[in-house]
Amino acid sequence: MQKLFGWDDTIVAIATPPGVGAIGVIRLSGKDAIEIIDQLFPSKNLTEQVTHTLHVGLIKENDIVLDEAVISLFKTPKSYTGENVVEISCHGSPYVQQQVVQACIRKGARMARPGEFTQRAFLNGKLDLTQAEAVADLIASNTAASQQTALHNIRGGFSSVLKNLRIELIQFSALIELELDFSQEDVEFADRKKFYALIENANSITVNLLQSFQLGNVIKNGVSVAIVGKPNAGKSTLLNTLLNENRAIVSEIAGTTRDTIEEVINIDGILFRLIDTAGIRDDSKDIIELIGIEKSREKIEQSDEVIYIFDVNTETFGELEAAIALIQEKNKNYLLIGNKADLLGIDTAAGKYAGIDVLYISAKEQQGIHLLKQKLVDKIIKGNLNTENTIVTNARHYEALQQVQQSLSEIKNGLDNNIPGDLLALDIRRCLHYISEITGDITNETVLDLIFSQFCIGK
Repeated sequence: MQKLFGWDDTIVAIATPPGVGAIGVIRLSGKDAIEIIDQLFPSKNLTEQVTHTLHVGLIKENDIVLDEAVISLFKTPKSYTGENVVEISCHGSPYVQQQVVQACIRKGARMARPGEFTQRAFLNGKLDLTQAEAVADLIASNTAASQQTALHNIRGGFSSVLKNLRIELIQFSALIELELDFSQEDVEFADRKKFYALIENANSITVNLLQSFQLGNVIKNGVSVAIVGKPNAGKSTLLNTLLNENRAIVSEIAGTTRDTIEEVINIDGILFRLIDTAGIRDDSKDIIELIGIEKSREKIEQSDEVIYIFDVNTETFGELEAAIALIQEKNKNYLLIGNKADLLGIDTAAGKYAGIDVLYISAKEQQGIHLLKQKLVDKIIKGNLNTENTIVTNARHYEALQQVQQSLSEIKNGLDNNIPGDLLALDIRRCLHYISEITGDITNETVLDLIFSQFCIGK
């Protein structure tokens, strides 16, 4: 990736979150980063110091002391961006930080754009594009699973798979291109059997990556779960029990929950957005309740998973079958939860709904809740959660991989039909193009600006 024009200046930004804290970190990157700070740091000549060193002293501008700080030096190319990088650890007063930033700007720096530090790291070959995007994922991670997946990709887990595939395709492409130069001599440099095996292996890898996207989306964004059922089935009680707090109002009066209530819970590293809905019934005459029921139906449509909870003491076998049919009609994954089983007894309840897969609990008495949590996780990840495996979490990567798979299919069909080498070479180049788009070996400035604009300033 060649460095784009206009990236040779020096940038500055506050790297720590807004607000008052013990310390604040101000970061500079660029060819003049050390010289700019040296003008504000009279304690010693920073330009003469070696890389990866710390220096304590006063930050001064025109004999006015701005703060006492620790200066960290990282000289090119041994830095995050590949440029000269300086980090100023000053006191966490927003006023102090702004004074230091403005002083840096007056000495020749400019304010960094969102994600510009990481963008420079990419442009300078310190990271490929997938690794750079993983940095943003790591910053945004809110569970152990999302953190580990992002770290795996930052270390090059995803990149290495694609790079190995790209190298092998380039080698075969070169041999096929060579054949074209000797077309009149009827020679074959590329072993078609080995190439066919490579394409089949590449297709298998691509399919596995595409299939991992669903899990990756769960890890990154979580799962929405609609808790539905008749009034007084125990929906709000279940929500409160799962959250371990009284979030929803519970009463014996049917129709107490009139609007949807949404809360987030972390279960084994997966975020579940639980939606407590109004009880669904057809005989309500309360206008407010009817609005709530309609919103409940909308939430079912929008959810990834449905928990249908029912009272085992009142729900008939036929009513449960009708509810199942309604959920299946909407093509939703679902769990059937038989509540208040402590009153009827689990064995009696199991006999009442024989042949139907039901998990029996008591939300009020917190019986069976652990099994419910485990069922939710198992149903979503299906035992596939291994953050050391390569998992696709980025929609851009997913779309490009679809194109890669299509190109591989065309190459395979070409080999099956013994198409001429020039057409085969064209298909290989197309496949390489889409792989290179993922890693950033081929991209354009507009795409880069869009990707890095989603980063926070200072990273």
